[in-house]
Amino acid sequence: MPRSVSYHERLIKHLQDPLEAASYIEVVLEEGDPKMLGKALKNLIEAQGGIDRFPAQVKQCYEQLDLMLSEQGEIEFYCLSKLLDALGLQIAVTVKSA
Repeated sequence: MPRSVSYHERLIKHLQDPLEAASYIEVVLEEGDPKMLGKALKNLIEAQGGIDRFPAQVKQCYEQLDLMLSEQGEIEFYCLSKLLDALGLQIAVTVKSA
């Protein structure tokens, strides 16, 4: 009997595609939940081979962002989101040009 693939495994596989990754983060940003953003970033990092694949400076930035999102991110994230909304703007994520 074939083993079923978990949702998480499928998600990680899909997130290896840069267009899928950009869409995923954009939807998470639209939701406005900092805890969900932290989880989404972890999923993207996993899809890219894990945090150890990145330089020390990137690891440090990720750790700081993760800490901020888990401790006080809710206030800061919602303030940015509300300000942009009031200005008729929103955060968008696109694939970086090579």
